Amino acid sequence: MKKIITISLSILLIIFVLGLTGFYFWSQQTYKASEEVTSYINLDDNQMKENWLVFEPIEKPKSGIILYPGAKVEPEAYSYYAQGLADKGYLVVVPKVNLNFALLDINQADLIIDEFSDITNWYVGGHSLGGVAAASYAYDHLEDVRGLILLGSYPSDSINFSETDLPILSLYAEFDGLTTTDKIADTKHLLSSEATLYEVKGGNHAQFGMYGTQDGDGKSTISAKEQQDEIIEETLKWLTQYQR
Repeated sequence: MKKIITISLSILLIIFVLGLTGFYFWSQQTYKASEEVTSYINLDDNQMKENWLVFEPIEKPKSGIILYPGAKVEPEAYSYYAQGLADKGYLVVVPKVNLNFALLDINQADLIIDEFSDITNWYVGGHSLGGVAAASYAYDHLEDVRGLILLGSYPSDSINFSETDLPILSLYAEFDGLTTTDKIADTKHLLSSEATLYEVKGGNHAQFGMYGTQDGDGKSTISAKEQQDEIIEETLKWLTQYQR
């Protein structure tokens, strides 16, 4: 009997180790920023600080925005969106998260807020699973954040903002094959009464960043730049409503 137990435990340990190893290698197959990004943004001018990609406005920031990347997506893929907000006066920080999986590194926001302690108004947001991480952080820090920005994303079932008055911006796309319009509708009840939902006509999931195509996504009928310009415009409109 002891031998059987020992063999069983050994098999379970091997399966566990293989699972971890598989996840690690999966997490390292990342989506990198497309060449299109570098045609619009000079990434050399942006500072990598403490493993964060930081976009600073020319003048004193109006507020700070922390943007969690989608699973396996490199922070640089969000440079166009982040720079568009920084150009209008916002500090934007895109963290590089552990194993390229924001849900494993949700509290990066604490470190960023501590680093830029002169900023008092903070928003958190994210794309896809990065938005799930941002929602989790916002829910646990309702007194510390001014709002939540979801890009092709929605909160997990355990995170319910319906009894809060947290401002939420949910940007979703018509042809998103991963965060579909049905999923957005099915999770709307998790958002607060202060939520603003906006559909990008012709857009898809991958074009909330700039990193090319993604398996399972729908085919867009607008360019990545067009989608990015639209979500920058809608984000700025929304932010303006909640500036103190």
